[in-house]
Amino acid sequence: YQIHWPDSKTPIADSWAQMIRLKETGKVKNIGVCNFDINMLNICRKLGHLATLQPPYSMLKRDIEKEIMPWCKTHRVGILAYSPMQSGLLTGKFNRQYIESLPDDDWRKRNPMFKEPQLSPTLEFIDQIKPFAEKYKTDLASFSVAWVLSHEEISSAIVGARNVHQASVIAKGSGWKIQPEDMEKIDEIYNNIFTLKS
Repeated sequence: YQIHWPDSKTPIADSWAQMIRLKETGKVKNIGVCNFDINMLNICRKLGHLATLQPPYSMLKRDIEKEIMPWCKTHRVGILAYSPMQSGLLTGKFNRQYIESLPDDDWRKRNPMFKEPQLSPTLEFIDQIKPFAEKYKTDLASFSVAWVLSHEEISSAIVGARNVHQASVIAKGSGWKIQPEDMEKIDEIYNNIFTLKS
């Protein structure tokens, strides 16, 4: 059982104490949180062990790498990564024309990754990682899931599919790892496009 989003109106310690009570009374087996930062995680940990943290994580969204992943590894907290295909961008099906044709009420129209100035470097990054998926004889969607699961700190990847075909394609991203040298090359591409240009 997880707290999905921090509640700004309720102290975190109060919410987490209630979660601990649910576990202690046998109503749930394990407890965790979603979208919590380091300070929030430390507040929870002082009261009782967290089993899981559910943050966004993908080749394009790496905010958790610096502090969150090491913290979870140290404290034996499983990471349930969501959005490993970055809202569809890492499926290989999105190009500039497709993105521009999204209806105005599509929430992705408001997402910075789908707009300039982030869109151009994002599409450049995607173009440069497509050969890696081809090397592993898979599609970009399943490769993106495999990339997330290739990190030892990640327990699972939460994915979305609209139909059976999509689900079967995405499932091919589990059960295997990307070689360390390819992980390093992908990091290098990411740093060259995003870190060094910012």
